[in-house]
Amino acid sequence: MLDLKESDKRVLQIASEDLLNFLKFHWSLIGREGSDYDLLQKIQDYHKENPQEFSEFLDIWAGLWIKKWNQRVKLLICQATSEWSRVNKRLRDASSQWRKLEMRGEMKDILVESLIKNGEICGTEIMAENLLKLELGATKPEQWRSEQEKLINVVNLTLRKARQLSYSKGPLIFVKVDKRYFAYH
Repeated sequence: MLDLKESDKRVLQIASEDLLNFLKFHWSLIGREGSDYDLLQKIQDYHKENPQEFSEFLDIWAGLWIKKWNQRVKLLICQATSEWSRVNKRLRDASSQWRKLEMRGEMKDILVESLIKNGEICGTEIMAENLLKLELGATKPEQWRSEQEKLINVVNLTLRKARQLSYSKGPLIFVKVDKRYFAYH
C-alpha cells in the first residue's frame, strides 16, 4: 500500500536512515572510520547467516518504529504560527553556519547515538541535525573564545537536550502539509 514514487518515499527514506542508525548504534559503529562499509558487511552477513532471524528483527523493529512515528511525528495542516515561524527562522539562519562546519557529520553522529541510547529510534537524523542547528542559531559569535570552544559547547548543550527529549511524550517532528495536497488525492 506504500506509494514509493510520491508521498511515502520520504517516510521510507527516514525509516531506512533510522534503521541504519540503530544498527550502527547496536554494533558500536557510530563515529568509526569506514563504518558505512562495515555496516553493509554486517547486514549482508546477518541476512545470509540468519535470514529468518533477520526478517523477524525487521518486523519487530518496524513495529517499534511505527509506534514511535505515531508518537513523535505530527502533521500540521494549517497556517504557520508565530512560534513555528521563529523556529523555522532560527533553523534557516543556522543552516549557513551548519553547512560550513567541517565536523558536522561527527557532531550529528554523537547526537544520533545519544538519541538512540535514550530510546528515540524515529527521526534520529532529523532531530539531531535540527537540535544542533537550533543551538548554533542560539549562540552569539562573541559568546565563546574560539570556534572549537563554541562547537564543544554546542554539542554538550545539545546532548543535554537530547537526553531530556526522552522524557517527553508528545510529538517532536512537525510536518507541515500543504492543503493543496489533499485536493489531488
